[in-house]
Amino acid sequence: MKRYQNLLMMIAVVVLVAAPLWTIQKPFRGTDDQATALISNIAPGYQPWFKPMQESSGGEINSLLFALQAALGSGFFGYYLGMSVTRAKIRRESGRET
Repeated sequence: MKRYQNLLMMIAVVVLVAAPLWTIQKPFRGTDDQATALISNIAPGYQPWFKPMQESSGGEINSLLFALQAALGSGFFGYYLGMSVTRAKIRRESGRET
C-alpha cells in the first residue's frame, strides 16, 4: 500500500505542476514586461531614472540566475534547518545525561 501512496503522490505533484501550464490561454509574460506595459499606459511620457549597467544576454541567463538564486536560498534554508534540529537534539540529550 505504501508504494502505491508514493506513486499517487508523485502523480498528483506532476498534475498540479503541469495543469496550470496547459490551461493558460495566452503566452506567459514576466512581471517586468507587465509592469512596463502598465507604466506605459498610466504615464506615456515616463522616462526611467536610470539604465541598467549591463543588459542580460537573454532568457537563458535570466533562468540560470533565477535557478542559482533558488538553489542558494534552499541550500541556506536546509543548512539552517538541519543545524537547528541538530542543536535541539544535542540539548535534549545533554539534559537527560546530567
